[in-house]
Amino acid sequence: MDVDQELLTQAALARRWKVSPRTLERWRWLGRGPQFMKVGGQVRYRLPDIEAYEAAQLRATSTSANIKSAAPLRLVRA
Repeated sequence: MDVDQELLTQAALARRWKVSPRTLERWRWLGRGPQFMKVGGQVRYRLPDIEAYEAAQLRATSTSANIKSAAPLRLVRA
């Protein structure tokens, strides 16, 4: 590991994402969220891992994942 690499605490990441520290704990327990490590018994997140996780979460629109599976709409006149 690069010694100059920035490590964020659970509290710092919670502030960055505007979620509670408990949410990050739950995600770790469920195997979700960015990779983490323990340093001296404390959870730390590497900034490159956080940025990679954020990039993987980007979506063009909220429906972009469902476009291919959505049935075409039919115009119905009343």
